[in-house]
Formats: sequence, C-alpha cells, structure tokens
Amino acid sequence: MHDTEPDTFVYQTWPEKFSGMLKEIGVDSESKEIGTDDVEQGDYYSRYFAHTARMITNRGCLDVKNSNIDVIQIIQKG
Repeated sequence: MHDTEPDTFVYQTWPEKFSGMLKEIGVDSESKEIGTDDVEQGDYYSRYFAHTARMITNRGCLDVKNSNIDVIQIIQKG
C-alpha cells in the first residue's frame, strides 16, 4: 500500500500561496518580495479602536494583473 502524498515538499511564501489560489479562480497575479512595495511602509493598525491588534506581521504583497486592484497586502494579526 502506497501513500498518496508526494515525497517532495515545495516551500512557498505566503504571496506565492495566495497567487496560486487566485490563479485557480482565474485571477492573474504575481508575488512580490517582502518590503519592496510602498504600501508596506505604512502602519497596519489603528489605536483608536479597542478590537484592533497592535502586533501585525507583514507577509508580503501580490501585484494583480488586468484588474482595478493594483496591490494586495497580506498581513497577519497576532
């Protein structure tokens, strides 16, 4: 009896994973290196609201093609 899982593991960054998921639904996008886009330079949270997290991790950005959306930033609350 053999396993159905492949023997190799392909490491992907968060933007690469999300780009693959978007490709499955027909959205063309390209992953960017972390810290290379202007949108990543701003604050990711607001201290005016009690339920917003103060610690946010930047996971990178996606450049969306043929859409009104230019960039998608992936952040993680925590």
